[in-house]
Amino acid sequence: MPVSISVVNQKGGVGKTTTAVNLAACLAAAGHPTLLVDADPQGNATSGVGVIPQDLEFTIYDALLEQAALEETILPTFITGLSLIPANIDLSGIEIALMDRPDRLERMKKLLAAINDRFEFILIDSPPSLSLLALNVLAAAERVIVPVQCEYYALEGLTTLLQTFERVRETVNPNLDILGILMTMYDKRTNLAQQVVAEVERVFPKQVFTTVIPRSVKLSEAPSFGKPIIYYDFNSKGSEAYIGLCQEVLERVKETRAGQGAGRPVERFDESPLGERSPRDGAAGDAERLAAGDPAGGDPGQP
Repeated sequence: MPVSISVVNQKGGVGKTTTAVNLAACLAAAGHPTLLVDADPQGNATSGVGVIPQDLEFTIYDALLEQAALEETILPTFITGLSLIPANIDLSGIEIALMDRPDRLERMKKLLAAINDRFEFILIDSPPSLSLLALNVLAAAERVIVPVQCEYYALEGLTTLLQTFERVRETVNPNLDILGILMTMYDKRTNLAQQVVAEVERVFPKQVFTTVIPRSVKLSEAPSFGKPIIYYDFNSKGSEAYIGLCQEVLERVKETRAGQGAGRPVERFDESPLGERSPRDGAAGDAERLAAGDPAGGDPGQP
């Protein structure tokens, strides 16, 4: 069975889509057939591999609502070994469409369970929220990568996010593990970036990837050409970083499948750079209520 990895953070602009697209491309280039699943209504992962979201006949929205077969939504890309389940703005209506369904938290899990062994990896790009759609992503994944921008405010939701992972593990996906925390947009010239990395490594020493993704003009430019960084500028610092991340991911997946526990869930939330928060606060409480089938506690479409 393929290894399913979601790239998740409720904050926008931390490098989720950049990581999902470039890691998927690196895995495929390394000879591992990979399926990239765009679960963000913005459709940036779709356009990031050269597919125009507005020109699509079927998307993940149609598959989630059983209006199209899964195979009808899987598209080839220009990258050998990389396929795509695309998304566009239609996906923004999925939460209303699914709200009355008893299996609303597990639609994506059931959908991706039908994927056969032609793929070794499934990479899922998630929306910048902890909505019903994002919880579907967590329910469908075996492993999670959490990108964290090397700035102070990017740390604010990290503890709440990890608490939400635990709620999902307790309710709809007991197999969910943290594969790693990825520091992104790192600028070695600033003391703040170095302090943020040091603090996250101190609090979560076994979860942080050794690879750090630098702030890079080339990484910012590549999506406008519909190319992952290794196809846009192979010799750039960003390309080097994502190749390094790919190697780390392969090593950690191998270790976890061998039972060595490198991708184990985070065990503690009581110490964080911004202090403790109650598991019932914010999105973690929403996850608990949604998993219990009680959306009345708040709008699941809001973070």
